[in-house]
Amino acid sequence: MVRRPYTISDPLEPLDALRERFQALGYLYFPQAVDAGLCRSLLDTILDQLYPHITRTPAGAPVLAREPFFETDAVWDEVYPKIQRLEAFHTFFHRPELARLMTLVAGEDHFVYPMKMARIATPRKIGYETPPHQDAYSHHAGPSMAGIWVALHDVDDSMGRVTVLPRSHLGGVRPVFKAEGVGGVQCEIHAHETEWHVSDYRCGDVLIFHSATVHRAEPNIAADKVRISVDTRFCDFGAPVFSTNLEPHHGWRIPGLDWDSIYRGWQSREYQYYWQGYPNLF
Repeated sequence: MVRRPYTISDPLEPLDALRERFQALGYLYFPQAVDAGLCRSLLDTILDQLYPHITRTPAGAPVLAREPFFETDAVWDEVYPKIQRLEAFHTFFHRPELARLMTLVAGEDHFVYPMKMARIATPRKIGYETPPHQDAYSHHAGPSMAGIWVALHDVDDSMGRVTVLPRSHLGGVRPVFKAEGVGGVQCEIHAHETEWHVSDYRCGDVLIFHSATVHRAEPNIAADKVRISVDTRFCDFGAPVFSTNLEPHHGWRIPGLDWDSIYRGWQSREYQYYWQGYPNLF
């Protein structure tokens, strides 16, 4: 595998240039496109829910304080509903800064999926990271859907960085087979596809990727550093959306994790049930 740095984009570039790059590479990488203070505020709120399993360094970075865990195990199932019930977590992707970036790909009238996802990559769980996959398969999504991922703190090469296979979207949706790690499946990787794009992340970096772009997480090989990030999916309003994307992330398998329990205690109704009545579900 050859790792090359991401091609950098700037939200102020001409729209045609950004969309052409997105269609050519299958992703757009915007360094520090979201205010670091906003990201740190959300990170602090999430870390409050992860205590005592994950704590903070004096500088505020997340570190493992107890045994490592992975998505779907007992500890994760204990802490994840607490994160899912955070109003700040769900409304983060409706902020103007994020909406502006999504507009660059999907247009002014875009739809943010209600399924918001937090990623918690602890060290000492080699083999449990997310294998190479395409969201077009896992989300049953068409070509106008894209993912948007945000680094809530600095992420170095030991912490399980997200990496993409450039131009992999051009061949459409690939066959999959069972694999260890988050999601349980891996898509086919061709022998000539050896160049992956990845960079160390700074707090506030944003990665937007095409629904068919192959992406994966590197293993977290740090001693105690934890990588925490957030992501969701979006599309142009009216594009087909598979109905399970309107459910809470992992609500299908964690008892009691539903929208009523998530919205209970929120201060505002503005982003509650905003997705009801979406015109093109299947």
